[in-house]
Amino acid sequence: MEPTTQQYDAALEKCESLFRKKTSDYGTAWRILRTSSLTDQIFIKASRIRTLQEVAESKVDEGIVPEFIGIVNYSLMALIQCELPADHPLEMPVDETNQLFRKAAEATRDLMLKKNHDYGEAWRDMRVSSLTDLILMKLLRVKQIEDNDGKTVVSEGVDANYMDIANYALFALILLAEAE
Repeated sequence: MEPTTQQYDAALEKCESLFRKKTSDYGTAWRILRTSSLTDQIFIKASRIRTLQEVAESKVDEGIVPEFIGIVNYSLMALIQCELPADHPLEMPVDETNQLFRKAAEATRDLMLKKNHDYGEAWRDMRVSSLTDLILMKLLRVKQIEDNDGKTVVSEGVDANYMDIANYALFALILLAEAE
């Protein structure tokens, strides 16, 4: 079995590669989305994964792997949106966009390394369905924080939740690749 960092980096590279290709095709059209809209996009993807896990039948010829990749990418896009000032141009150069994506990915990876150390890779013993449920729970938390105008009493902010969501999705991609 490969070390977690190698597996994680390989899964993240698949996500980043798709992000780069879509940025080349579409530019930064996603920048028009508010973070709450990105949260909803992630929610749609996680909900579809849960439905596919429960029903075990897909009427659209796409499995759960592309949905987990989408969750990672939308989470990192949300982190980018959280960092950019409101007056930042919607259309950004491809190089700048890719650098911001890489920065968000690196911060998310750093958090994974810290938590993975402290939790002893407990995620390896989890079911992919449990990771899906954790993503959905985190999304409900983010929605509540957004509905409270970003104010929390003791909880971490939306950025930490987006990182956790991306990491859970990357863990799911690793587990799914191992199962093949």
